[in-house]
Amino acid sequence: FWLKALSAQVVVVSTSTHPFPTLCGTRQAPPGSPLTTPPSKMAVAPADKRKIVKKRMTKFSRFQADRFKRMNPAWRKPRGIDCRVRRRFKGVTLMPNIGYGSDKKTKYRSPTGFYKFLVRSPADLEMLLMHNEKYAIEIAHSIGAKKRKEIIARADQLRLQVTNRFARMRAEENE
Repeated sequence: FWLKALSAQVVVVSTSTHPFPTLCGTRQAPPGSPLTTPPSKMAVAPADKRKIVKKRMTKFSRFQADRFKRMNPAWRKPRGIDCRVRRRFKGVTLMPNIGYGSDKKTKYRSPTGFYKFLVRSPADLEMLLMHNEKYAIEIAHSIGAKKRKEIIARADQLRLQVTNRFARMRAEENE
């Protein structure tokens, strides 16, 4: 099947070998869908659609950090002479090693498929003029509402995705 858009109305047409394709059904396209949104306002998909594979999602916690409140759970390599974790016995805490590393081609990517780019001024966006399918921008936390509006307006013109688009905007509208 394939979709054909006719003035915001979606028509599903059969791809059978019959000489006259039959009309399977019609339905109204929802507002804000890609069929009703002009191309300049559509969200950009990442150019590289490679699947991001995480070999391990849980953090490596320090051995015996669950037993003592005073121990920081951040990973530290065990160095004891009899330590079963260091000696890699079966059924004990796993140690991080190079095998858990991410694929070079998908490393540092967000789940949306874009790399994050920190923006502090509207001039920073000009660097991403041709890279809107690779980078998504994140506005620095110290930027005020006035400059945020300028950055978001320019990002929309360049069709850049903004990760924190609505930060600090809600309070400004209420006043």
